[in-house]
Amino acid sequence: MLIPALATALVTALVPGHFDQPQDGFAHQWTTLRASNPFWAGLDPEPVNAALRQLRDFTKPQANGKPLYAGAVTMYVHDGKIVTHDRTGYAVLYQDQQTQLPEAERVPMKKDTIFDFASISKLFTSIAVIQQVEQGRVGIDEKVATYLPEFGVNGKENITVKQLLTHTSGLEPFIPLWKLYPDIPSRIKAVMDVKPKSTPGTTYVYSDLNLITLGELVFKVSGKKLDQAVRDGITRPLDMKDTGYNPKAKDRTAATEFQSAPPRGIVRGEVHDENAWSLGGVAGHAGVFGTAKDLAILGQTILNGGTYQGRRILSEHSVELMLTNFNQQFPDNAHGLGFELDQRWYMGALSGPGTAGHTGYTGTSFVIDKASRSIAILLTNRVHPSRDWGSVNPARRVAADGLANALAVKSRGKQWRATTSGGTLTAERPVEVFVDVDKGDKLTVQHWNGTDWQDARTITTTGRRWMPTESVKTRFVYTKAGQYNGRGVYVHARGDVTAEGWSVARR
Repeated sequence: MLIPALATALVTALVPGHFDQPQDGFAHQWTTLRASNPFWAGLDPEPVNAALRQLRDFTKPQANGKPLYAGAVTMYVHDGKIVTHDRTGYAVLYQDQQTQLPEAERVPMKKDTIFDFASISKLFTSIAVIQQVEQGRVGIDEKVATYLPEFGVNGKENITVKQLLTHTSGLEPFIPLWKLYPDIPSRIKAVMDVKPKSTPGTTYVYSDLNLITLGELVFKVSGKKLDQAVRDGITRPLDMKDTGYNPKAKDRTAATEFQSAPPRGIVRGEVHDENAWSLGGVAGHAGVFGTAKDLAILGQTILNGGTYQGRRILSEHSVELMLTNFNQQFPDNAHGLGFELDQRWYMGALSGPGTAGHTGYTGTSFVIDKASRSIAILLTNRVHPSRDWGSVNPARRVAADGLANALAVKSRGKQWRATTSGGTLTAERPVEVFVDVDKGDKLTVQHWNGTDWQDARTITTTGRRWMPTESVKTRFVYTKAGQYNGRGVYVHARGDVTAEGWSVARR
């Protein structure tokens, strides 16, 4: 639902400024989700409205003549408040790879439509593994072969549990198990037998095989199949009623692809991923279905430090480990124990060292920003009816940016924001500067020496706090070079200001 713009002016005076005053630690453990709106959550409604409009427009034909997706559900949460829960388009629109269903046979998207989460399933597997760690059955730095001796062959003898969780095991991305092997036992054996493509610990390679292996590890050490372990350890205690594998309410699910190989037709109510399908719908890398509301419950549980409504599924220490970057030697692939970290390509302006999440091939996106205690969820059926119609990444960034831009960058007094590369702002008495930009972007700070401008410093690091500036006549020059957008560059100034390519963000 779009939020009336008339509230915007009032919000300006009310915003608490959560984005530029990062929260420390976890949210209160009794924080629960409740219905709200941007105004009562202290957010600016207009960026939310703008994002929702654009996300709806993606259901229309784009430059290639195809929509980005048939339908979507968007949810924003801030401080436990559900500030928007929007749906657009269709859960089922096509009858084959090209032909749309007659109007009467189409299924409109609903707020409680159940989606194939695809690789967001990896988070559920990772949590199940960490729960086994808490119970003393698994060691993070222990060799996987300690628990799965059949895995410790062909150069995998020393691969650790941590390396599987952080995708540094050296295993290849995937094997077409469904096509090469006749049954589930032979497919699992193929994963156990596979040889690493690179020396474990030396490269980052995102691999489904890592999580398939971890799913088998959970079964081996707990005696529970992965679906049962996830149900008993995550979805049941958190009351995530619509989340699990092999959904029974197929008529509530969003359709995915029309598949001819294997010959499945329009896939609906069954996992889209062919390997997960060939493993009976339950696998460590894919297979979980659920709603935006249920996924938000999981997100709030992480923000709360592992607990929700009095039910704890992880200790605070375990959650910290899941959000700690263990891939510092691979700077573009920050990764905790299961969670991806600080990935601007889909986290957009919410991205930061404390931002965690995951995406799914079917068109899903899950972003948890600990610093602002916010959650951005975008669930789409972008592979319906074809995986080849385009990338959903632009929509992922729109969704994340919409929430980030609704969060205040607040200062006392007049505030200016850089809007174009090469824009300059000259201030007689600058007070503070706030910089949150993409890698490659920079803000050059220059001082007037009486005859000319001289470079004083260049700011390329990003942060979420106002930084003091020198109290001399200063010029700020913003240069955009990065591919993505951050929250932006803001200057709080008093006195005379001249600006080109900068706009007034707050008076």
